[in-house]
Amino acid sequence: MPAKMLDGPKVASLINAETAEEVKALTQAGLRPGLAAVLVGNDPASEVYVRSKTKACDELNIYSEKITPPADVTTEKMLQLVRELNAREDIDGILIQLPLPRPLNTERILMEVLPAKDVDGFHPLNVGFLSTQRPGLVPCTPMGCIELLRRSGIPIEKQDAVVVGRSDIVGKPMAMLLTNANATVTLCHSKTKDLIGMCKRADILVVAMGRAGTITKEHVKIGATVVDVGINRVADPEEFKRLFAGNAKREDSFARHGYTLAGDCHPNVAEVASVMSPVPGGVGPLTIAMLMSNTVKAAKMRRGVHLKTTVGVGY
Repeated sequence: MPAKMLDGPKVASLINAETAEEVKALTQAGLRPGLAAVLVGNDPASEVYVRSKTKACDELNIYSEKITPPADVTTEKMLQLVRELNAREDIDGILIQLPLPRPLNTERILMEVLPAKDVDGFHPLNVGFLSTQRPGLVPCTPMGCIELLRRSGIPIEKQDAVVVGRSDIVGKPMAMLLTNANATVTLCHSKTKDLIGMCKRADILVVAMGRAGTITKEHVKIGATVVDVGINRVADPEEFKRLFAGNAKREDSFARHGYTLAGDCHPNVAEVASVMSPVPGGVGPLTIAMLMSNTVKAAKMRRGVHLKTTVGVGY
């Protein structure tokens, strides 16, 4: 029997409904949360991402402001912009859309964001809070993966979990979140010896490599839960054939658009997994939902407000 597909949009909708209630309560108290999104230059993909984030703000009544410095902006001017946003009381979250164009110093710019307004959860102080289980802002995509599992009734405690990918944005914080939720965690990467053997131990396998179709059914234990974080644009016909040959719906879409989106897992993983997240329609919607939740969390933490919440409980 093919794997049951986790419903990312449904879970995101539940979280957004809870966030909207919190925004309503804060706004009634005169504390409407605010998010500033900084988009440098004219990268088409980044423009799409920022547009989706500001749209989500509008839907939840979070104040949003898009700031668009030119592509030739200097690092010093970006640092000054961040300092100005740090000082504004109406801005609770600061989002620096990545990647930044060269030769901007991305590390310096991200470090300039106040940890209390770091809604991406990238600042080393927030990373430290996560690793020591203190209140802070957690990276949106891994937090979304945890919410997807939790709200889909997938047990985490006492499970063997394997994370493939060690990025600061997904892999490392994902491993920490699973550890904090009492899973036994192995973190794998490109230098891991016997990756297949490591993956086959997993009750929960989280894949965040950034390479389409790398994890196949040979990597997956029968009955495992697989969370596919990858979103890869596949435009090469041979690559498409390797992944989706015989899938009439995908073939029709590829013929019309010239590309398709694929996860880091090969579709044949669904033959052995019991549950997995699809691409698209899995983790993606959760990332934006968690960004909205983090913005509200930042507003509450900065002002010492305590409101009932079910998002992010336990981490």
